[in-house]
Amino acid sequence: MRFLKQLLAVGVVSLVGGRLMLAADWNAPLSLGIGAVTILLILPVYAWVVRRTEKREPVEVAVQGAPVRLGLGALLGAGLFAAVIVNIAFLGGYEADGFGSAGGTVALLGFMAAAAVTEEVMFRGVLFRIIEERTGTWVALTLSALVFGLAHLFNEHATLWGAIAIAIEAGGMLGAAYVATRNLWVPIGLHFGWNFAAGGVFSTTVSGNNAPEGLLHGVNPDPSLSSLITGGEFGPEASLYTVVFCTIVTVVFLRLARRRGNLVPLRRSARPAATATLAR
Repeated sequence: MRFLKQLLAVGVVSLVGGRLMLAADWNAPLSLGIGAVTILLILPVYAWVVRRTEKREPVEVAVQGAPVRLGLGALLGAGLFAAVIVNIAFLGGYEADGFGSAGGTVALLGFMAAAAVTEEVMFRGVLFRIIEERTGTWVALTLSALVFGLAHLFNEHATLWGAIAIAIEAGGMLGAAYVATRNLWVPIGLHFGWNFAAGGVFSTTVSGNNAPEGLLHGVNPDPSLSSLITGGEFGPEASLYTVVFCTIVTVVFLRLARRRGNLVPLRRSARPAATATLAR
């Protein structure tokens, strides 16, 4: 029941914010403002519904240390995408031949920030976290990654391979980032850094969605190059480079989680543990 209550609470904010963002039609000030308001609403709503349904403080969104964690996550996400696009460019699949749109960059800043926060709150804060409590880390990581990938099948230019790639590279990596750090700030920053670098800086298609140009005017000088390299109409997230690079980062996060003792083993029942505690 708490899963449904939490998902409904944050889902309403996400849905309204998404509808308003569509209505803004990439207007720079409106998109930036709507994105900021969506973020300022969904985080307190998440904290409130967790307190109400779980009777605890939502430490995963604690303000203390948030700027540093967000910044580190964003730097990692942006650097990771830069590594992917440099490799694609090396094979002739990307080229920046000038500057793009300042207005588009600002609009994408608002859109990508709101998307990163709302998706991480819903998929890692609610879905992954509650499944992990009941099943353990590995089952939760697998199921939440699959749901995250399937959700992208509704995007423009979506393909089955694109959804599978998103499940592996994003669903797995962002879930692993949460497990390693036990806060939502790092995966939010990672998600935002990747998406904004992709759309807001290099002007590539993000998860199949059409958007205005970002900072650079990016083109594909060799359309004949395999979509397994460039990602095709879905964007670089469907590139094998992305799958490989993000899988490496996922493994690093999971190794860090294991070292910190953050991996939750497969759960059969929480009752024996509770009984043992009471018996002492």
